[in-house]
Amino acid sequence: MSERTAAGAGEQGSDRAPGTARDTATLPADDTALQAEALTLDDLATRWHDAMSAGPIGAEAMRGADRRAQALGIRGSELMRNAGAAVAAVARAMLLERGRWGSGPILVLAGPGNNGGDGSVAAWFLARGPHANDARFVAVALIATEPRPTTREAARAWDRLGQLANVERLHAATPLEVALLGHGIERAALIVDALLGTGVRGPLREPVRSAVEMIERARAGGVPLLAVDTPTSVDLSSGDASDPVVHADVTVTFHRPKLGLLARRGPALAGRVLVAPIGIPRDADAG
Repeated sequence: MSERTAAGAGEQGSDRAPGTARDTATLPADDTALQAEALTLDDLATRWHDAMSAGPIGAEAMRGADRRAQALGIRGSELMRNAGAAVAAVARAMLLERGRWGSGPILVLAGPGNNGGDGSVAAWFLARGPHANDARFVAVALIATEPRPTTREAARAWDRLGQLANVERLHAATPLEVALLGHGIERAALIVDALLGTGVRGPLREPVRSAVEMIERARAGGVPLLAVDTPTSVDLSSGDASDPVVHADVTVTFHRPKLGLLARRGPALAGRVLVAPIGIPRDADAG
């Protein structure tokens, strides 16, 4: 996640520290109904009611909650695993509601940090599926000058995707490579924006700028867009946006609603917002 200090992406089991207090809701990575049932966005909002109805916070408060959660023994890998599972569930609901499930590949555009790591974990869940006929073909493009994700946990999530035959990993480091990636993008069933999270100030740099422009062209052509945590360029504290900016159809953010998705340009750019629990205990919000 963009606000988290460090996260990983273990796909099996739980990294829960013994004795750590949790909310009673089933967390996304452990909720088999998220993929096994044909849940709608409304169903997910109901399922995540406690997170949806919590008080909003900004980016710095979210970073603090994340740090305190990890100090309490919640591993970053578990937070990322739950975030990725939630993104996959929202993606599946969007595709089913729009009649696009199985209509084409899912394209995940991943930045080099933990926001991109969330996208890689979502790709893992989408590509595997609970049953063979539920697995999807997913292309995950690393949009960065770096050849690999820059955090240890995002790199682990990226490497793990190499185990799956129905995932194609791509790397676009320049505007030209982004342009080549965009050829035929109108055939995508869905685009997942996992490029950047908070902290963007001023015009975007390449190759992310070209990727955002590509996203906007695809969306104008009818391809739905799901943003991870926040649409790229929208600040999660203020709601201000840099240029260019992603216009999402749906945004899934984590733990609590975010002030920036409720203020200024945030609501118009975020589209429908869902808030998913990821395992941060209530105690971590204090301080």
